[in-house]
Amino acid sequence: MPQATLSAARLLAGLSPMPSEPELRRILFDTKAELADWTGDAVRVEVTADRLDLLSEGGLRSLLDGVVGAARGLPPLAVAPSDPTLAIDVDPSVAPLRPAIGGVVVEAPAGAPLDAGLLEEAVRYQELLHATIGRGRRVVSLGLYPIAKTRPPFRYTLEPLADLRFTPLGGDIPVDGTAFYRDHPFAQAYGAFGRSGDRALVLRDAAGNVLSLPPVLNARPAGEATVGDERLLLEATGLAPARVADALGLLLLVFAARGWRLRPVAVRGTAGTDDGRALLAPRTVPLHEATIRSIVGVALDASEVERLLGRARLAAGPAPGGWAVHAPPWRPDLLGEVDVIEDLVVARGFRPDEGILPPTFTRGRRRPESEFRDRVSGLLLGLGLTPIATPVLVARDGIAGLGRDRAIAVANPVSELYSHVRDTLLVPLVAALAHNVRYGYPQRFSEVGPVVVPDATADSGGSTRYHAGIMIAHERAGFADAAAFVEYLLGALGTIGVREPARLPGTIPGRAARVRLTGETVAELGEIDPAILAANSVPVPAVWAELDLAALWPLLAPSGTA
Repeated sequence: MPQATLSAARLLAGLSPMPSEPELRRILFDTKAELADWTGDAVRVEVTADRLDLLSEGGLRSLLDGVVGAARGLPPLAVAPSDPTLAIDVDPSVAPLRPAIGGVVVEAPAGAPLDAGLLEEAVRYQELLHATIGRGRRVVSLGLYPIAKTRPPFRYTLEPLADLRFTPLGGDIPVDGTAFYRDHPFAQAYGAFGRSGDRALVLRDAAGNVLSLPPVLNARPAGEATVGDERLLLEATGLAPARVADALGLLLLVFAARGWRLRPVAVRGTAGTDDGRALLAPRTVPLHEATIRSIVGVALDASEVERLLGRARLAAGPAPGGWAVHAPPWRPDLLGEVDVIEDLVVARGFRPDEGILPPTFTRGRRRPESEFRDRVSGLLLGLGLTPIATPVLVARDGIAGLGRDRAIAVANPVSELYSHVRDTLLVPLVAALAHNVRYGYPQRFSEVGPVVVPDATADSGGSTRYHAGIMIAHERAGFADAAAFVEYLLGALGTIGVREPARLPGTIPGRAARVRLTGETVAELGEIDPAILAANSVPVPAVWAELDLAALWPLLAPSGTA
């Protein structure tokens, strides 16, 4: 999980009473953050990947205030009127390389200019955003500039390296663009994202001073924020406007949480002018009462929904069928109802008194069916097969590559790698072969685990069954290997099945079969199609067999236990 080391003094200042380490650990348990370590003033915090706002001292403190009841609802945002001089003019030349740019000016409260702690937090958080949503600055990068050392408006353009001369941040003497891109380590690391041939991206002010070479490095003095600055320009460039807005919304949190005022910066380009105000406005996400009930499983009254969302530092107002939920600029993770409901559930917490233990006079024990599955696992291990455990969710490509069309698709999957629920162990067993092509052969894998098969009679549309799968790969692997394994396993379980030819997806026609017991299919087996092996870079033949333990158990269980 993403993590950051924060200052305990800055994070907890004014929180009464000051929590101890166990208390802070307990408080964070009610959020999406976790206390990893607390040594002296250094508090190391881990968060889920969708809550990068909690890796800044201001962002985590804002949420802590909601958890302990010190504050509710959206944190206040002081938005100042637009200033016509605060604008960024975008030259059409940047479009093919890095077209999106945005900015916001942050202004210190009276008598509280930029201090060392806030500057350190901003720079550290900027680099964290570069590494996460910025994808190493390729997708988006950020810059901080002292307004007092610049002359707005600003200009973003692609310029010849031969025309560039500036003092890099951390340097003492001016260098030309060619030498900078040839010698500077930052240019070597990020230069490809801001350079096209003999031209590079440049951000200048109205006096011609270089502020930065996005996304590589700022310039001195216009790109060097220092203690005592009262007005800063926060700027982001990137591949898409949405990612630029996300990054700026997160970075401005550092300053908004300390009471700094926000002033929009207009962006003027060939497509028109964006006044920048949308970047600072709360976003509205609809939330319906019926959706809450369907996901949470219980009905929540309006006052509780609004209280819980306020605890999560969101605001909710009545709307037809539910609420209109307002989210701050630093919550790009809130894309729809499901995301808001997740925040609501986290704020509500998981209470132990919600689980009702049914009255019983007997002691618990393992179900006989579970012991049956353990027995099959033991038999597979005794046959020299390496046991593996793989996720129930599998990739769309893995399903399609095997020619299977029965697997149930996941609604709104987090990734194409987890887009379907497996209906057979063949998919992960083939993936295991692909993951181990660097190792020697023979390779022999097995897995005993759940699959989900379509079932129109089930409320969810699918039924969970347990299968035992086998995969064997070596130079002389053939159908007889899989058949021998199935016959041995059935014999060890005290039965004999009837094998019949079958056409099974992912196998060679004529080299696959089903095994039936009292008319019920209890196993499938076959040689893997060479095209599938080639697509997964597997250099040797492979055979597969799979037993349906859910079908076998009722047929083999002792009387009264099935």
